[in-house]
Amino acid sequence: MEKLDIFRLEKSRSGTFGVLRMDGEVFCVTLEPPDLGNLPEVSCIPAGEYVCRRVESPSFGTTFEIGGVPGRDHILFHQGNVVSDTRGCVLLGRSFGMLGAERAVVQSRPTFREFLDRCGDARRFTVSIQDQS
Repeated sequence: MEKLDIFRLEKSRSGTFGVLRMDGEVFCVTLEPPDLGNLPEVSCIPAGEYVCRRVESPSFGTTFEIGGVPGRDHILFHQGNVVSDTRGCVLLGRSFGMLGAERAVVQSRPTFREFLDRCGDARRFTVSIQDQS
């Protein structure tokens, strides 16, 4: 696996919702915080191209960190369902849905495991994040 693309489909107060492609193939949906000007832990990151590297997170275990985000660090891909689970990171899920009254990504745990399986032994890759207009 060489490259990931995240195409953001919607930005609202409920969050930033998108689709993730791995090597050109749609893999899953994404949820990030709303766009609050790149504020740490509460905002999605700016659109752009970033290098991700494999890390061991105390909270999430093996995952990938998105590096090179101006003024930010510890931005991870991980499991979670609602915007309050993101803390500025990118959540992965099988589809969009609702959890109670909140918009969410669902089936995040198995989707995240499959993401790691598809990453295989990769130590790093590039992610391109694009806002759809």
